[in-house]
Amino acid sequence: MSLPYILVLYYSRHGSTYTMAEEIARGVESVADIEARLRTVQPISPDTAPDPDAIPASGPLYCQPEDLVDCAGLALGSPTRFGNMAAPLKYFIDTTSNLWMTGALIDKPAAAFTSTQSLHGGQESTLLTMMLPLLHHGMLLLGLPYSEAALTRTTSGGTPYGASHHAGRDGEGLSEDEIELCRALGVRLAKHALKK
Repeated sequence: MSLPYILVLYYSRHGSTYTMAEEIARGVESVADIEARLRTVQPISPDTAPDPDAIPASGPLYCQPEDLVDCAGLALGSPTRFGNMAAPLKYFIDTTSNLWMTGALIDKPAAAFTSTQSLHGGQESTLLTMMLPLLHHGMLLLGLPYSEAALTRTTSGGTPYGASHHAGRDGEGLSEDEIELCRALGVRLAKHALKK
């Protein structure tokens, strides 16, 4: 019998959001009796047509509707695009109306994570834009409580709305605080999913 899983679904263009997804997955898998499943979404062209490749050249597979239906919880991640989630992730979410109609995601725990180039590049507004469709799906939103010490000492990413990363102009890696907060978000999702 397979373990329940947290779906860590993300879009990443330059790798920072993917690195965050891996750290969230590590947090999930530090909890007994649950696992993480990394999935991404297809890039889209300017006319919003999906990339014709059915399987990515490398990295996690593209998300399928059954990945969402069968998950015990969801971590949703995107880089910021003008204070909003990236178009490929929004495009994918817009295809989930059949899951909304059947109530497939109701009462599943969910959280959001993001990466920005600039410190004030819209981390919190991007997290909020990802939360809106999750609320419409009836999911239970989780953030990061201030009991997480890294939330009050971080000088880069990290918000009560969810995990975040300040990549900077040169695409700097995650800080120790950002890693700690990503893992804490994964742990929190896993623990809440197991309570169901």
